[in-house]
Amino acid sequence: MKRMKYLLGLLVFLVIADGVLTHFLLEAGIAREGNPLLVPIVGDAGFIVLKIAGALLCAFILWDVHRRWPRVAATSAWSGVIFYAAIVVWNTSLFVPA
Repeated sequence: MKRMKYLLGLLVFLVIADGVLTHFLLEAGIAREGNPLLVPIVGDAGFIVLKIAGALLCAFILWDVHRRWPRVAATSAWSGVIFYAAIVVWNTSLFVPA
């Protein structure tokens, strides 16, 4: 149970970090949003709010799934962590001059 809480906390942190990094990269003109559904709201305050709300919603759903199917929830959470960690590393690398 405790490990799952930490894992979900890490997932939420990474999703929010992705949103913040994306915001700064777009303001600097270094990158563009890759998700076509988010393109219309990128740059607005609603973008970060949506990232936070979406991350928390996913964490709550995974926590609920964890009670019945702990392996499914853990596998899904780890997949999300790996995915968003890769995005955060990629976005961070864009700040480093070549």
